[in-house]
Amino acid sequence: MDEDVTDSAGTPPEPDENAGSESGSESESGAAAEDRDVTAPLDEKPQRGDEYHAALTAVASVMAAAAAAPEPAAEPAGAPPVLAALPAPRKPRKRRWLRWVAVGASVTVLAVTATGWWFYQRLDANITTDTSTAAELQTYEKERPKPVVLDAENILLVGSDSRAGEGNSKYGRDDGGSQRSDTTILLHLPADRKSATAVSFPRDLMVDIPSCRRSDGTRSRAQSAQFNWAFEFGGAACTIRTVEKLTGIRVDHHMVVDFQGFKDMVDAVDGVKVCLKEAVDDKDSKLKLSAGTHTLDGEQALGYVRARHSLGDGSDTQRMGRQQRFLGALFKKVQSNGVLLNPTQLYPVLYAATKAITTDPGLGSLSDLYDLTRSMQSVPTDKVQFLTVPRQPYVQDPNRDELVQPAANILFKQLREDALVTVVPPSAEDTDEADEADDSPAATTDEDPVFQGTNAAARVCE
Repeated sequence: MDEDVTDSAGTPPEPDENAGSESGSESESGAAAEDRDVTAPLDEKPQRGDEYHAALTAVASVMAAAAAAPEPAAEPAGAPPVLAALPAPRKPRKRRWLRWVAVGASVTVLAVTATGWWFYQRLDANITTDTSTAAELQTYEKERPKPVVLDAENILLVGSDSRAGEGNSKYGRDDGGSQRSDTTILLHLPADRKSATAVSFPRDLMVDIPSCRRSDGTRSRAQSAQFNWAFEFGGAACTIRTVEKLTGIRVDHHMVVDFQGFKDMVDAVDGVKVCLKEAVDDKDSKLKLSAGTHTLDGEQALGYVRARHSLGDGSDTQRMGRQQRFLGALFKKVQSNGVLLNPTQLYPVLYAATKAITTDPGLGSLSDLYDLTRSMQSVPTDKVQFLTVPRQPYVQDPNRDELVQPAANILFKQLREDALVTVVPPSAEDTDEADEADDSPAATTDEDPVFQGTNAAARVCE
């Protein structure tokens, strides 16, 4: 027996010329050899399958024994041979338990990291980056306004009325893919990020639109036309150049959202609550609601912000006011802890938001959008202000608008220089006068400019 064990655990046996690579599997470790029945006849060889099974069992046994074995205790000096031969007392199972906890924690961390990376990649891939607009604007860099205040940002938000996207065809005919800006808002974020001011531009405002490059490569002529034609002529690049020429304000970034994207964002926050003084039945915007309070889903919300003839006096001025109040309510809903601190609701919001927008390369990644939203997270809702550029009926066509001066230029100067813009809700008397004149006046002086508007803390009521 001693000879067999020595041959197995010590010196390897002579290789069998006919065995080839299988000779290595026939050698056993010392621990495995001790377990072998040495009384078996030497000429009885196990089958090949039995050899592999025995080898794997031996390896597994050795690994398990090494992992579970306690550290050997130091042998007392002068211990009797019998005591020295006894196995060391087993230590408590606590060490093994801690070892499994550590392994489980490591696996969990790896799983969470992999899952987080997958979510990040998926959201990041949702964002559509508009590189053509950036290239077109670079062509006209010399004529664009220069940034005045470091760290202040101006973002142009464009709601497109294109029917080309998925689910948008039911809102009217496509006209061969033509699109105009249904809503255009210049969002000013001051350098201190203690407030935010969103300024709406009426789509019927008469402005000077520069020559712009069309999607087919041709160019439009420079002309005086209503504002929303700029987006049809040359997309976001033409709209940005028109806004910059009108205001003298540098547009740092832009985002374009279509009908479907807007609906998805509203649905992602489980709707937005509004209250109506009167029932609404608008066939054009596909909106039918009773008087009272409603939580609008995405489809209803789109009809609510687009309706003109069945809400209020039917003017575009009131429609813009309704859009501003709704966006304020949407901002307040997203900013609430019920969304930001609830992963099951936050992910759908992020997915809908990233899927909905087309943006410039400066905001073309999830990290860029995260930095932007994080900088706005602490802004109080009553400091998120909405107003419309001071405007009045166009002198040559009362169905169009023109700027009210000097009020408009004062507003543009404040935004350009990152000065505080004071926005107050209109009084009942001012509202009645505005309804009669289809106007949105601003009580403005050079010394103490004040503009009428609303903020995100206000209720969405008619």
